[in-house]
Amino acid sequence: MSHATASLDPNAPRFRVRPPANWVNDPNGPFRWRDRYHLFFQHNPDAPVHANVHWGHVSSADLVTWEHHPIALTPTPGGPDEAGCWSGCVVDDHGVPTAVYTGVDRAHTGLGTVCLARATDPALDGWQPVPVPVVSGPPAGLDVVMFRDPFVFHHGGRRWALLGAGHAAGTPSVLLYDCEDLTDWRFAGVLLDGNDPVAAAAFGDRAVGWECPQMYATQSGDWVLVVSLWDGEPWATGYVTGRLLAGTDDGLSFSARHADRLDLGRDFYAPAVLQSDGRALMWGWSWEAREQAEVDRAGWAGVLTAPRVVDAHADGALRVSPAPELESLRAAEPFVRSPGTAALPVSYELTVTARTPTTVTLLRSAAGAELTVRLDPAAGLVTLDRSGWPRTGREGPVEARVPGGAALDLRVLVDGSLLELFVGDRATITERVYRRPDDRAELVVTGAGAAVTGWELVPPIPG
Repeated sequence: MSHATASLDPNAPRFRVRPPANWVNDPNGPFRWRDRYHLFFQHNPDAPVHANVHWGHVSSADLVTWEHHPIALTPTPGGPDEAGCWSGCVVDDHGVPTAVYTGVDRAHTGLGTVCLARATDPALDGWQPVPVPVVSGPPAGLDVVMFRDPFVFHHGGRRWALLGAGHAAGTPSVLLYDCEDLTDWRFAGVLLDGNDPVAAAAFGDRAVGWECPQMYATQSGDWVLVVSLWDGEPWATGYVTGRLLAGTDDGLSFSARHADRLDLGRDFYAPAVLQSDGRALMWGWSWEAREQAEVDRAGWAGVLTAPRVVDAHADGALRVSPAPELESLRAAEPFVRSPGTAALPVSYELTVTARTPTTVTLLRSAAGAELTVRLDPAAGLVTLDRSGWPRTGREGPVEARVPGGAALDLRVLVDGSLLELFVGDRATITERVYRRPDDRAELVVTGAGAAVTGWELVPPIPG
């Protein structure tokens, strides 16, 4: 499938990060370097299927307009990453941008190695892999059967790393390493596992592994641990808020106090976090929710979400909102400013403030089915009902609950088939909804006193 053909798909997002064609999954290594944001991602350059995993690469000065770079990481024949350059991060190692990633060989059976590759030019277009892994496998004695996705962070003046893991007994965990010297890693214990009562109450026992662990520090001094919940396949995402403290034996301990689902939708996974310039930014992967035959015809699969600014509320709950830079994509004039009816473009943003029960309709099928978002301010409840556009394999409406009050705010970001709902600053729902040729994309708002503003998304004016 050519890049030109893939770009003609009316369901293809136009403003979010994705390669022009073929496969993308996990965002990797968001990195601030010389006044540009660099973002990497799992990528198959040859087909819209999950295989032949490389690292794609884009960069931006403003989080809105992205420049495509050459592929950053390529599997090395006969090397520790010969079967794929899987997820990881990018760090500044004494002035040298360095990718820290999962390498797998042909017989990995779920156990990765931790590999390094160092940038060879200021644009980060060239990367030189280190031929020997810095961690060849999981620590002995823990019955680890899943081991991958290094994430490096700083705490207490030292550099540490997290690894996602699953154990033979079915318990997920996050492993901690001391990696002050990126070439010399020391296992420093289990930071958190699925037996923790706070995590268990939020996530249950379905996940057998925690993938893609990430951490960011909040404005209040808490830390938020982000994990992707693996039950043999990607399932959902979660977060745990708590205190990160110096532990015994030169390690760290994590005291959890609040946990919950990170995104309540069914099409969000493997988020990556960048902590820079006094804030934490997050991107997630949104996979395709349509049959493979349709994906093959389209020629592309997967997209990264809009960047989100994340923190935590005083009660430990997630604080999340779209990055303010995205407002530069709004057209100069709104297409709607009040409740009523308006045609919807392919890509748009809505802001809704409801003071009474309100229904926002976004699509109507030829048979009369409606895709709706219902808001109940007093109950603090938002319900996405897409029953007329079934989500194959994961049916039913999606609900988000936040503290009730006199008003409830909602932001809706739609870019092609990517639908992102931000409920206040406490909950998100990410879903993929594919318009059919005979669907009518029309905004209808019903509810006394609702305030609605909508903008088409357009390329920003250079300046």
